[in-house]
Amino acid sequence: MEIVLMGYMGSGKSTIGKLIAENYNLQFIDLDNFIESQEQLSINAIFKTKGEIYFRLQESKYLQEILNSKTNYLLSLGGGTPCYANNIEVITNANVKSIYLKAKIPTLYTRLKNESSNRPLIASLSDEDLYEYLGKHLFERAPFYEQANVNISIDEKSIEEICTEIQQHLQ
Repeated sequence: MEIVLMGYMGSGKSTIGKLIAENYNLQFIDLDNFIESQEQLSINAIFKTKGEIYFRLQESKYLQEILNSKTNYLLSLGGGTPCYANNIEVITNANVKSIYLKAKIPTLYTRLKNESSNRPLIASLSDEDLYEYLGKHLFERAPFYEQANVNISIDEKSIEEICTEIQQHLQ
């Protein structure tokens, strides 16, 4: 079984992905962590030293590498992964179950406002600018995310409820 989780940063892809992977005895792969391991640099350092274009090229390369591995895994994508290059086509054409963890802006804002320094795209934003940025950015990215096989709203749900809903779609 190959599962791909996508959604905006802060939607819980890594947290939920680890739990689902454990329940199904799948290898959990966080694409950002995989890139950091392969590049021997943090995502922040890649953005700072090599730029976003370099990062997106590597992201696409490693995504294809993982999708082509045909091992049992749950892959948690970076928030932008489906939105660049032809990544969403690569994902939809792969023999994987893709799941969009859909969150509304207030949910994302609450989750991201205290950890923005760890996220290169929002690190320099004030709280007010962050809310506006999330609205604009999510609007741009949602059409890519919505191409997933399954869309699951995560707003006002516990992690357990979200995992249960995902598991119902995997049966």
